[in-house]
Amino acid sequence: MAIQTRPESSNDNLESPKTAQPYLEIRNLQTAFPGNEKPTIVVNDVSLSLARGETLAVVGESGSGKTMTFLSALGLLPKSGRVIGGEALLSGRDLLKLPPREMRALRGSEIAMVFQGPLSGLNPVFRIGEQIIEAIRAHRRISRRAARQEAIRLLERVHIPAASSRIDDYPHQLSGGMRQRALIAMAIALDPAVLIADEPTTALDVTVQAQILELLSDIQAETGMGMVLITHDLGLVARHADRVAVMYGGRVVEQGQLSDVFKRTRHPYTVSLFRSIPHLHTPADAELTPIDGQPPNPAELPPGCAFEARCYLGKGRRDCVSAIPPLAATDLNTHLTACHHWPELAGTGANG
Repeated sequence: MAIQTRPESSNDNLESPKTAQPYLEIRNLQTAFPGNEKPTIVVNDVSLSLARGETLAVVGESGSGKTMTFLSALGLLPKSGRVIGGEALLSGRDLLKLPPREMRALRGSEIAMVFQGPLSGLNPVFRIGEQIIEAIRAHRRISRRAARQEAIRLLERVHIPAASSRIDDYPHQLSGGMRQRALIAMAIALDPAVLIADEPTTALDVTVQAQILELLSDIQAETGMGMVLITHDLGLVARHADRVAVMYGGRVVEQGQLSDVFKRTRHPYTVSLFRSIPHLHTPADAELTPIDGQPPNPAELPPGCAFEARCYLGKGRRDCVSAIPPLAATDLNTHLTACHHWPELAGTGANG
């Protein structure tokens, strides 16, 4: 694989993610929406964990269930959606069983989310300072003046220049990168232990993307918070993640340490993702290998593997058509895959 990955032990001050106890643990989560004949399962038996100081990247195409998994855990589903099974444990407390008032108290103070798209995450009719101040005062007994000073400090922390004057700007007066920084300032206002960043660099140019991810990494190094990075950008994953979970059709299909998933891939969907992106040494006129077909409709999933119809390895094979492969350990111990035929990938260098 030509994408250069980050070192496995990127933060020597923190307990190794390989040995640390999970701070956030999602177990067998299932989420459904009403369907024409039966409920549509959009998150199907998803299990993930996050340790202190660790970055977990959750990747996959649009509609794979990445964002919906964490909206489910945080109690932020649209009204028609509901969690029908599983647990979402934060320091041992099941978020799914908490009363709404307790859940609201935890959101922001212990677990926070930076939503996709800085315009949708900020209210356009309120100044950015007011929005940060409101987030602070919702959780802390603090005067408005003190909260304003704290908001200025937060804006400075995320490297917004002239923070004491920009605090009174409306969202439309800021660039996309500055709006994203304001969202991050709001998310870290109460020093959460877990930050979920949902496509935090969407619609930003490459230089600003790098700045935003470096900012998040710096904050993580300072505070030791765990971070979930929801993205489709494998380049960002390679530079910033410790572990990777690949989702497809509402399920986790591969999961493991960054180096294992990138260099010893054990699922054909992950292989296909790698083959569909350009590498550093790809000739300018070279043709990429797109993934055939379209992601499955969650309301019409096949009885077997959801990726079978698009799979170069299992298309038409009887077990792939008829049986859903369980997520299980491979030859690499903590490296998991949901593929009947993963041994055929081992040692082939199939990921590029």
